[in-house]
Amino acid sequence: MNRRLSDATLGSAPGEVARPAYDRTATRIGVVHFGPGAFHRAHQAYYVDKMLARDPGLAISAVSLRSDAVRAALTPQDGLYSLIEREAEPSLRVIGAIREVLTAPTAPEAVFARLADPNVRFVSATVTEKGYCLTPAGDLDTAHPDIRLDLAAADPPMSFIGWLVRGLSGRRAAGSGGLVALSCDNLSGNGERLRRGVLQFAEALGDLDLARWIEGEARFPNSMVDSITPATDEALRAEAQARLGLAEAWPIQRERFVQWVIEDQLGADSATFADSGVTLTGDVVAFERAKLRLLNGAHSTLAYVGMRLGHATVAEAMADPRLAAFLEALMRRDIAPSLGPAAGLDLDGYITQILARFRNPAIAHKLSQIAWDGSQKLPFRLLQTVAEALAAGRPVERLSVGVAAWMLFVRDQARAGAAIPDPLAGRLAAIGLACDGDPAGDVARFLALGAVFPADLAQAPQFRSALGQSYDRLSGSDPAAALAA
Repeated sequence: MNRRLSDATLGSAPGEVARPAYDRTATRIGVVHFGPGAFHRAHQAYYVDKMLARDPGLAISAVSLRSDAVRAALTPQDGLYSLIEREAEPSLRVIGAIREVLTAPTAPEAVFARLADPNVRFVSATVTEKGYCLTPAGDLDTAHPDIRLDLAAADPPMSFIGWLVRGLSGRRAAGSGGLVALSCDNLSGNGERLRRGVLQFAEALGDLDLARWIEGEARFPNSMVDSITPATDEALRAEAQARLGLAEAWPIQRERFVQWVIEDQLGADSATFADSGVTLTGDVVAFERAKLRLLNGAHSTLAYVGMRLGHATVAEAMADPRLAAFLEALMRRDIAPSLGPAAGLDLDGYITQILARFRNPAIAHKLSQIAWDGSQKLPFRLLQTVAEALAAGRPVERLSVGVAAWMLFVRDQARAGAAIPDPLAGRLAAIGLACDGDPAGDVARFLALGAVFPADLAQAPQFRSALGQSYDRLSGSDPAAALAA
């Protein structure tokens, strides 16, 4: 049996394996990251791994809010793991940026100590859209069960915002100073939304002094992140072990393309981030909106429609010429017109780049994985574009296809008694089971879900009609007819 990847065994890996270009023993924790899933380890930790050669004070303390799985996998490996970049010629590198992994419910004091540590300069998060516990309008959802518990002084906290506010309170008490809070999730204006949620939480606690301190001492820059990161499977574990010559509990894979755009509020740390490949800008919103709508909106459409046509992965779906042509028309003719000009962003070239990334045969990105949490994703990825198209008098027929395909996905999962991976799973299952096959009636049932569809959009005749037609064609014997239409 192979020895396991660790600091002690890394030296035995083959010479072609890239490894940390710094002395790990000399690094200090300066980043606390909540949600150390695959994307964080393939993205932010990858960038930090490059930063540590310049600034050894930016190592990561990774905090899991619920599951102990990451800690159990990485702690015996001293936080090391392998990252395989998927292209025609894949490459493997070992990432050393994570120095400790904590599971918040079982090690709360250690998490609080890290958050209060004056050496910590950044708190970052990849907790998914639903992890911020916000309303559709972007305010703190005080009715959310986790927020209600945290406002009642749950110990330890349940939500990311609960942890962050408690951590900021601890820093104020300890005189540790402020920090930079970096949201790395696909939320429009993610930094501003996080800031608003944090301040509203402090105000709901009745601690106005804390709220004022946070306003003055903490920064919440907007950011945009991008890299396609398929889930780890047994084939990846076997490949990583074969290439390392070492056992690896949780390797990660992604495409070679990686992008991180941050609003330039990093002060003295700006140069370190920029030198590692991060784009610092005064207008993250333009980059972020283009990514949410063009990449993520197209991704969601591809997932729901692709599964409807019997495809399993993104590359397989893009090999279907009908679907590939539809997706390109959607991006160029329906989504791009909703995006204004931005310095440094070539929309036509960006679309061409996205289509090439989707076609990458080395990435087996499952459509079923992209389909998760549709009720949280569609408002940002597609529905805002639909609303703006209606207001501008542009057509919404192609835009409606992905939304209708999501409705059919929910309906079919409910009828099959299968899980619906979504925060609104119970309500969605009830709607799916109530559907009787009448397009207008079924669509109306979904549109009544105010948590997903704003009232003015749900009542728009043009959108309702387009949805009904797409739903009807997608549910027929030839679902591809919806693409041709």
